Amino acid sequence: MPRLKGGPSIAANEAAACPRCNADRGHTGPVDWLAQCRRRHDWAPQASLLAALLNALDIELDNVGGHRRAKRYLSGQLRRCRTSP
Repeated sequence: MPRLKGGPSIAANEAAACPRCNADRGHTGPVDWLAQCRRRHDWAPQASLLAALLNALDIELDNVGGHRRAKRYLSGQLRRCRTSP
């Protein structure tokens, strides 16, 4: 989750990605980035992995508390992730 959107500096908010993905993604949200990856013919994004990581982050934010802004943004991303094809 981008730090600009309230993403916390905790391990659960970090995802290993290749340098190409990190450079291209910038501050794009997770679900929007997944959609961009799907449009690229040579990339095979893993929507189920994204959903699992977002759910794990949601649980971790419940455990550490605070992060109201992050929780609101994350709830929207989870909702969009569940409804995206």
